[in-house]
Amino acid sequence: MQKLLKNEWTTFAGAMLVSILTGILISIHANSVLTFIISAVALATLATVVGHATEQLGNYMGPGATDVLQSAIGNLPELFVSFFALQAGLVTVVQSALVGSILANSLLVLGLAFLLGGWKHGVQKFHSEQPRVIVMLMVLAISAMVMPTLTHSLHTPASEHEITLSIAGALVLLVVFFASIPMSLQGGPMADAARPGELEGKPWSLGRVIIVLGIAGLSAALVSDWFVQALEPAIESLGISQAFAGLVVVAIAGNAVENVVGIQLALKNKADYALSVILNSSLQVALALTPILVLLSFFFAPTVLTLVLPPLLVVALALTAFLSVLIVYDGESNWLEGLALIGLYVLIAISFWWG
Repeated sequence: MQKLLKNEWTTFAGAMLVSILTGILISIHANSVLTFIISAVALATLATVVGHATEQLGNYMGPGATDVLQSAIGNLPELFVSFFALQAGLVTVVQSALVGSILANSLLVLGLAFLLGGWKHGVQKFHSEQPRVIVMLMVLAISAMVMPTLTHSLHTPASEHEITLSIAGALVLLVVFFASIPMSLQGGPMADAARPGELEGKPWSLGRVIIVLGIAGLSAALVSDWFVQALEPAIESLGISQAFAGLVVVAIAGNAVENVVGIQLALKNKADYALSVILNSSLQVALALTPILVLLSFFFAPTVLTLVLPPLLVVALALTAFLSVLIVYDGESNWLEGLALIGLYVLIAISFWWG
């Protein structure tokens, strides 16, 4: 492989070293909390490497396709973590992590992007047409996720068929997801705001991009398995609930790409592109990641993942969907809106500390 740019090479080398260290700690049965922390750092650094490589891939693709791919690849670590957690029977962790991913992207990451971007550039403006479409799709997706919970809570006849209803909901969400891809590939004003050619430094060759993505993807799969192995004993040692671990720890570790890329783009005053990456990630969790995990659990996990969620998670999703509509409507953001979003995320996270 040709020499990477200095800072990117440092990140890549660091990700490989931390991944290897995680494997060593697992093999020698080291302290679970230490292994858990190191594996979380490994996931975050690997996600950063994937973010660099996907950004470079934009030189060979259109802006709309780059947005979709960046959001999809950014969710790969969480897909791996959630799948291994389902195989371990940690359904509560997975349900909380899926909801936590939507909350982390729509509240925490978007809030940090608004806060830091607003501090540096003042009021940031963005085209609101495409974000409104994304947010409305997300509201519809969240509504579909909530329906099985309502049938269960209201004790309707459908409540006796939770698994069937969840699988039907998963299939509907996947149909909507595939139907939305052509619209996303068209790009539009948000994608035009940040052409791939604006990347700093010398572009990578396509071969280098593919090699880096392949190595980082394989490493992420291995580290995700180790992360889950250390997760349950670490939860017991730290005295935190499975719900909090999924909602905050797993969700943030699995969404490190958006944490890094979205905030960096806001700091560069690329509000359109930052909003596109962050909102698309939330949308893909709701439309693609969640239904894929429901279907995978039916075949490969001891317990089927259903869409019957705890009421507090449903309320958190509803609040997030409502706020997302309000935020993108006026086409501008400022640091105070970002601070308010972060504050709401912190309050929701604290409310799950005890379970």
